[in-house]
Amino acid sequence: MKEAGTLMFGTAGIPESAKAKGTVKGIERLRELGLDAMEIEYVRGTFPGEITARAIGQAARENGIRLTAHGPYYINLNASDYEKIEASKNRVIKTAFFGSLSGAESITFHAGFLRKNDPDEVYGRISVLLRELVESIRNMAIGVDIRPELTGKASQFGSLDEILRLSREIDGVEPCIDWSHLYARTGAYNTEPEFRSVIDTMRKVLGEKSLKRCHMHVSGIEYTARGERRHLGLDDSDFNYRELLKVLKEERVTGFLICESPTPETDALLLKMRYDVI
Repeated sequence: MKEAGTLMFGTAGIPESAKAKGTVKGIERLRELGLDAMEIEYVRGTFPGEITARAIGQAARENGIRLTAHGPYYINLNASDYEKIEASKNRVIKTAFFGSLSGAESITFHAGFLRKNDPDEVYGRISVLLRELVESIRNMAIGVDIRPELTGKASQFGSLDEILRLSREIDGVEPCIDWSHLYARTGAYNTEPEFRSVIDTMRKVLGEKSLKRCHMHVSGIEYTARGERRHLGLDDSDFNYRELLKVLKEERVTGFLICESPTPETDALLLKMRYDVI
């Protein structure tokens, strides 16, 4: 990912107010709205053809919109059998390939489920597979950041410690920090000091440079004792996004802040407006 020099606000997927269907029209609408970025959603396992992917990249360049991509929900690098593991690896590779072809600078995905296995053993398995994936993607000359996402449930692999450790240990892997998932997963990290503690930990573990090219998610969130239940609008939940924005600005964090609310452009604009007046 190229350093942005600023915090870029964007939507997870095509904005609802786009005048017509399709990612290209979504990109054009984001420019009209004054937003900066979009995350291409491959979450249902559907990928574009190469011609369409290149057209998306051209539209993004022409409209000044920078892109990330989200892999399918069906990825599980801790699956119980070989075929499921290989299918999951292939989905990560396809996300990187079509994302890069479309101009995405960073891809993210949920790496897997614990399945009642020992967390240390799961970490070891996923770490090995991520090393293989990074090598495969490099050998294909695909230039995107590979970023396992901080997940919203304790039953999922992807705690803050796990994704930071992977990023420290594997060259080519970096974190995707989902602030709302972190809150839902832990019931904490929803105050200014707690947000700042995450930034301090990233700085300590990965260095100052990690804060200049972030890939982050945010939304309102509903959760239970088991973690994330569903995404909500920012003002429909108690997630403290105002304090998060304050910390991000004071700590000079730059990169992507992708809004995953049900009405993503409305809340992305809200985030950008509030950030600009801090």
